[in-house]
Amino acid sequence: MPFNLLVLACLTYVAFLFAIAFAVERRAQAGAAGWLRSPWIYTLSLSIYCTAWTFYGAVGYAARSGLEFVTIYLGPTLMFIGWWWVLRKLVRIGRQQRVTSIADMISSRYGKSNLLGVIVTLICVVAATPYIALQLQSVTLSFGVFAAAGSYGWVMPDTASTGLWVASGLALFTILFGTRNLDANEQHTGIVIAIAVEAVVKLVALVAVGIFVVWFIADGPADIVTRINASPIADWELVPTRWAGLIALSATAVITLPRMFQVLVVENSDERNLATASWAFPLYLAAMSVFVVPIAVVGLQMLPAGANPDLFVLTVPLSVGQGGLAMLAFLGGFSSATSMVIVASIALATMVSNHIVMPVWLSLRPTREVTGDVRRLVLNARRFSIAGVLGLGYLYYSFSGGSASLASIGLISFVGVAQMMPAMLGGLFWRGATRVGAAAGLITGFVLWAYTLFLPSFGPDSVFSLSVLMDGPLGLSWLRPQALFGARGMDPLIHALFWSLVGNTTAFALGSLFSFPSPVERVQGLAFVNVFDTERSEPQAWDQGLIDTEELLKLAQRILGDEPALTFFQQATQEQGTDGYLPDPTPAFLEALERKLAGAVGAAAAHAMIAELAGRARVTVADLIRVADETAQIMENSSRLEHQRAELERTARQLREANEKLTQISIQKDAFLSQISHELRTPMTSIRAFSEILMEGDVPPEMAVTQARIIHEEAIRLTRLLDDLLDLSVLENGTVQLDLRLVSLTELIDRALRAAGQVRPDQTFVIWRDLPTEALFIRTDPDRLAQVFINLVSNARKYCDARQPEIRIAVKQRGARVIVDFIDNGSGIPKDKQHIIFEKFARLTDQTRAGGAGLGLAICREIMANLGGSITYLPAQGGAAFRVTLPLRLEKPKYSDAA
Repeated sequence: MPFNLLVLACLTYVAFLFAIAFAVERRAQAGAAGWLRSPWIYTLSLSIYCTAWTFYGAVGYAARSGLEFVTIYLGPTLMFIGWWWVLRKLVRIGRQQRVTSIADMISSRYGKSNLLGVIVTLICVVAATPYIALQLQSVTLSFGVFAAAGSYGWVMPDTASTGLWVASGLALFTILFGTRNLDANEQHTGIVIAIAVEAVVKLVALVAVGIFVVWFIADGPADIVTRINASPIADWELVPTRWAGLIALSATAVITLPRMFQVLVVENSDERNLATASWAFPLYLAAMSVFVVPIAVVGLQMLPAGANPDLFVLTVPLSVGQGGLAMLAFLGGFSSATSMVIVASIALATMVSNHIVMPVWLSLRPTREVTGDVRRLVLNARRFSIAGVLGLGYLYYSFSGGSASLASIGLISFVGVAQMMPAMLGGLFWRGATRVGAAAGLITGFVLWAYTLFLPSFGPDSVFSLSVLMDGPLGLSWLRPQALFGARGMDPLIHALFWSLVGNTTAFALGSLFSFPSPVERVQGLAFVNVFDTERSEPQAWDQGLIDTEELLKLAQRILGDEPALTFFQQATQEQGTDGYLPDPTPAFLEALERKLAGAVGAAAAHAMIAELAGRARVTVADLIRVADETAQIMENSSRLEHQRAELERTARQLREANEKLTQISIQKDAFLSQISHELRTPMTSIRAFSEILMEGDVPPEMAVTQARIIHEEAIRLTRLLDDLLDLSVLENGTVQLDLRLVSLTELIDRALRAAGQVRPDQTFVIWRDLPTEALFIRTDPDRLAQVFINLVSNARKYCDARQPEIRIAVKQRGARVIVDFIDNGSGIPKDKQHIIFEKFARLTDQTRAGGAGLGLAICREIMANLGGSITYLPAQGGAAFRVTLPLRLEKPKYSDAA
């Protein structure tokens, strides 16, 4: 088969996967993601466990070690069937705490400690390095098989260059796949669907090769059994310690591998999906393993001695001229490698950005304010992290020179990530587990794993000299890396697994017993251990007197984006029974905000950001009593009193705000009546005076014309004021007649800008617009809507106090509704005035500056209500900002007397 055809097939396959992921993400954003989150898609995404190791390496494992390869499938099977309740607990905690990675899970459990997040991140990155090298090796070797078999086509470069090109391509592919945007929940629907497609491809490929081997090369299952009995595989003997150790190791890895935690917990959209996965995933593993031994046996018999058994899936079909089947098998192995690298790199990059980059960035800021585009910072950090992770994998592959057995490389990573198990399980079931114990256990286990397994994997005279490996450092034989404390004769893998987990668990237990958890640790411990309790612990309290809700909104906008942040804050105000975008900073709201931010930057960074804005955190009395395990009655009473006190405080604050609002409205009403009296008296006085002069009859013609013009202008002024009052009355009573037509939104905005151009014509205003987004046709009353636009633009021109004033008009379509924002770059409206600006009597400036009766925004509010929309003030936009929301097609007026 030509090598260039192979490369073209890979590129086409990658483009196909990217197109699927892109299309699915578009559907998910449009809200059509129901079937995309089904239990079957979730189960297929778990196939990320079956990497190139299990696709290629399982056959090689069987050829070298007989049925021992089954352990890599038995462990996950036992975990999903027997430990389903543990998996369910992990998923429940992940959704409640909005964890984004395994580092985030452990960090959140132990008081949202970023130190633990850093430790877990570093362990995962180092442990994943051999596994990524395995994928590079498998793809490189499979390319080599086709390059050697083909007599024409492109000439394959050396394996080192091929590995570099594969690593670079996978890095680019992963960046395009996983860092196009920042999701607050860290869920990647498109990637999950792509993984599900790859799961089908690799299963079909392996089964197809197996069927060909059993029924086309051999004479059916009976012949295969005969061949097995005659092969070296029949001489395999079970070693109980290694067998049990490998089963436990693979069971642990299925939840501690970063990529598995990503799909198992983070990408889980519904806890009920686990019920299907608990039996469907073991069936998938069984299907992946059923033909492993037949392929290994036939490969050993057909191919020459010395052939690499890891590649029997490819070389057996090629040896009998089945190029198409070999191509299918190659794509299956390529799918196995790419899916693992994509998800593992995304998971590791998320941990690096959330637990290393973000905390360092926060610590280097000169002030407490979170400024700049945090979203761009996070995305760039993840992109560089992906490149760095794949770079480390390539370096390991280059320095270690590869391995004769793919399985041996994967098992090194399994032991590394197994070091998370004591801290994770201890955190799930032992409330006495502490941050000190978890850190001590993780560091101890990591050091022992690196010393006994990871560093020796580079080979003699690479990291350790041959003398150190044989005699120990400084000749201390009891410190030999592969015979620690005199444990001779143990299998190197089981030796490393045993000592690292013993040291890890011992340090974790002793550290927890001899340290005292902080209040936040105890609250989090209670939330994790008792996650299935119907009554959740009270949310953590902050010093609300130090909290500026508008600053919280600015923080959320920089991390989540403008629209998601505004939507989240508006929903919170509606839940509290108020209007606008700035909710009360209640403990429940702050807890929800922290979890929302944690989905983007991690729990530790989110907690630190809010803590800086809110002051030092404290724990409620109910939390301390609950954590101290006092009687249930005291806990219940204290919790109820605390809740009642918080409700009373909130109610009292709302009453004070309402009273202040009524007082301000009353003052504004008095000012309004005074203004109306003045506005009515002035033109009436002029009309009366000049009409009396004209009545005398001896006025010169020129003077009579001048006085008549003054009378006319004053009458127009008086009529305009009376029209505003009548217009407002009609709008409020719902008796307005609407002229609904299909109009261009662009033309309405142009009309408003032309009409408002007469306001302060001497001042130069910069108008920012995005004309493509304005290219909408809406069915509404154009004159009424233009009246609203003109008022908003005129106000911006009147009151924008910037040295170089600007007005930005932004149009967005959200389903069947249109949003139009008018934002200037002035100082904005004071916070204490924002809640009354739409009242009838509200005027924020003196008469000489305003020059009107203060009815403009009140009329705008009523117009939008009649047009089926709304007008609101947007805080935290840098200047005065108003949002107009209206339906794309107004079929029937909301208020009308024309039925």
